Amino acid sequence: MKAIWLENNQLQLRTDVPIPEAPPGEALVRVVRAGICNTDLELIRGYYPYTGILGHEFVGIVEQASSQLLGKRVVGEINAACGKCRFCLSAQPTHCENRSVLGIVNRNGAFAEYLTLPEQNLHPVPDSVTTDVASFTEPVAAALEIQQQVSIRHDDRVLVVGDGKLGQLVAQTLALTGCDLLVVGRHQHKLANLAARGIKTGLADAVTDRAFDLSVECTGNPEGFAIARRALRPRGTLVLKSTYAGHLTFDASSLVVDEITLIGSRCGPFAAALEVLAAGKVDVEPLIQARYPLSEGLTAFTRAQERGVLKVLLEIDANS
Repeated sequence: MKAIWLENNQLQLRTDVPIPEAPPGEALVRVVRAGICNTDLELIRGYYPYTGILGHEFVGIVEQASSQLLGKRVVGEINAACGKCRFCLSAQPTHCENRSVLGIVNRNGAFAEYLTLPEQNLHPVPDSVTTDVASFTEPVAAALEIQQQVSIRHDDRVLVVGDGKLGQLVAQTLALTGCDLLVVGRHQHKLANLAARGIKTGLADAVTDRAFDLSVECTGNPEGFAIARRALRPRGTLVLKSTYAGHLTFDASSLVVDEITLIGSRCGPFAAALEVLAAGKVDVEPLIQARYPLSEGLTAFTRAQERGVLKVLLEIDANS
């Protein structure tokens, strides 16, 4: 089968990768759509030592599985857990000590014609949700994870730093809480997507220091972290949503003095993500900037790495 393969920080389009065989308890999924994520780009830059097929945001059709999933259009949670370690036994499978992670850790990913995942990871896509929209389920779930970790009140002042793919989704999901929300970024055309939904936006100079209860850093760069940090009042909460290929340097003493709570945040609830997508509460279609067939996957990655580009989709099967 065709696949986008990463090895030694270099991408290649391979046509000789065997179709995977699903072990017991797993399903064979024919991939129809997959989205290029910032984590994929960070993996190329060396964020984590990975060799294999990239990709973890996908929609597919189940071709081999138990009867209740067979033939269904699905999305999939990316962490394949062991079910036996202390984290699995305490209902925290995303932190399984023995997990593999689709397209990231010890498991081939979604930029291919087929993939395998545990059946328990798969979620049928409602008929009302298009395949393009469903391809955003994983990042929408990641955005919703913030609300699983932090209680956000109607009167909380919340700042989102970053107007890219992740920042756009984080902003839209946080807006559902009714909080006093501000999103800052560098690109007026991207901020306009959010302003059109009634979300307050601005550039970095719109941020008042020490004025926010919660800030969410979605840029993955030190400048974004600095803005998010200085925006917080004492005893505020800073949520990090981005992965960093390099090292981040910051003033740890100021976190102690201001008693700042620092929270890392990644994978989130798929069922809730599908619900908000089905209800139209999050609008993802304006974020799609380009589509490429899998055979042009390397070109797709070149486009995805251009400054200011939002979501690039791979159409593994454009007819599904």
